[in-house]
Amino acid sequence: MIRKLFPYIGKYKIYAILAPIAVIVEVFLEVNIPRIMAKIVDIGIANRNLDYILKMGAMMIIMALASLILGALAARFASVASSGFAKEIRRNMFYKIQDYSFANMDKFPTSSLITRLTTDVTNTQMTFMMMIRMMIRAPIMLIMATFMAVSINARLSLVFMFAIPFMAIALYFIATRAYPKFRAMFKKLDRMNAVIQENLIGIRVVKAFVRGEYEEEKFKDIADQVRETQLRAERTVIWNMPIMQFAMYGCMLAISWFGGNLIISGNMLEGELMGFISYVTQILMSLMMISMVFVMLVISRASVSRIVEVMDEKPDITEKPDPEVLLEDGSIRFENVSFGYGGPDGNKVLENINLNIKSGEVAGIIGGTGSAKTTLVQLIPRLYDVIDGRVFVSGRDVRDYSLKTLRNAVAMVLQKNVLFSGTIKENLKWGNENASDEEIIEACKAAQAHDFIMSFPNGYDTVLGQGGVNVSGGQKQRLCIARALLKKPKIIILDDSTSAVDTVTDAKIREALKKNLAGTTVIIIAQRIASVIDADKIIVMDDGKINAIGSHKNLIETNPIYREVYESQQEGVVENAGA
Repeated sequence: MIRKLFPYIGKYKIYAILAPIAVIVEVFLEVNIPRIMAKIVDIGIANRNLDYILKMGAMMIIMALASLILGALAARFASVASSGFAKEIRRNMFYKIQDYSFANMDKFPTSSLITRLTTDVTNTQMTFMMMIRMMIRAPIMLIMATFMAVSINARLSLVFMFAIPFMAIALYFIATRAYPKFRAMFKKLDRMNAVIQENLIGIRVVKAFVRGEYEEEKFKDIADQVRETQLRAERTVIWNMPIMQFAMYGCMLAISWFGGNLIISGNMLEGELMGFISYVTQILMSLMMISMVFVMLVISRASVSRIVEVMDEKPDITEKPDPEVLLEDGSIRFENVSFGYGGPDGNKVLENINLNIKSGEVAGIIGGTGSAKTTLVQLIPRLYDVIDGRVFVSGRDVRDYSLKTLRNAVAMVLQKNVLFSGTIKENLKWGNENASDEEIIEACKAAQAHDFIMSFPNGYDTVLGQGGVNVSGGQKQRLCIARALLKKPKIIILDDSTSAVDTVTDAKIREALKKNLAGTTVIIIAQRIASVIDADKIIVMDDGKINAIGSHKNLIETNPIYREVYESQQEGVVENAGA
């Protein structure tokens, strides 16, 4: 499966090639050292030939130094190749996620994507580095050392011929049982990251409700689950080293015994036995290296499969080959639109929606919780695609536009207001990176944000914490509205985006929008009827369907749902005034 990721080696391919070449030459030199050592003992020392000893000794030192240098180079090449490989995987994963639609994102929890981008890629990086070093070194050394050992004494070589099948069977047994356990461990790790993320994001709520002990217990529980699944996986692979060492030391004892008898009987020289033992050590070390890589492959197999899942996920929102279509105005039309989050086979949350909003109109959307108000407007910029029917913007099906063209023309202030680390000005420039200071101030004044921004010591250069934690909910909403205004869109959608501001500020924002967005289509989703009372048309949503469309006056007279909401809110206003 890791082969699917090989294209991401890219410009680091040269290092991935140089590392194995350096390893091959290193192994060649290393395998020849025991042969020279045997000659020193059997020829130089046996014949008391000092010149021969010095000559062969110098050759051994040169070969050892060259082997050391090549080993260091191989390590460097492998490190550069593997870190570059990991960087390319992460970059391409991140870019792929940027192409996901909301429906694609719904399949992967945020915590899982973070784990895949970090832990899983790191595991894959380590495996790749081992593959271009140890997976090259070990087999070549195994073959060359075996050839050398057999050339010294073929009968004695039969000892480790028994060990190799034993070790291979053990490796197969470990691998087949470890993989599903490591995959289960990664799922638990995803869950633990989700618990941590949820706690840190909602830490103020945790403290406000004094739920620290509950959260600690929840974390302890999931951490214990991770530990238990990791232990189950490790209990399987932990057998690898003892089994390998048992086989290795067993071979050494057997060779020492049989080799010693061969020397006594005169069928083997001392130097040959020393060289043979060195070759057997190289053979068994090669097998241990292969076993280590094998275990790492088992662990990384789970990681690679999770990475490939992200890479293979097909974005369900695609563009036509040449969507060079301009968006001329902000008119919107829904034609027999149906939608469900589970796709065509899931339950429909929107059904048979027919709606027409003229360019420049202000449309309000009212409805109870779960009536699919947000879902409806998310179909306009193609955050989701319809199952049945069509959505038209500026007289064309939204699927005829490039996503960039469509979404640049539609500004959307979501229910969950998101700000990023950086200054207020940097956040506002998400709406228009080329916006001048005058344009930024004008947008902030329209969103009723300028005054509170200037109350900060650093004004527009005030640094916001992660997620905008150092501003209030109402201030965050106004900054998000200002950011949307800077896009100068054809359509602006305010999804309950003034819920955290008082009614006076809400009215000022609506008045400023009417003044600054002449010709722009405005869609306001609201819980307060006061926020949509002046709209050109108000859409009443109920259970995924349009219950009624009309002006405030018309709906008060003809629609019981709208009238009930209005009366209940008026009663609340009267009661508050009386209090």
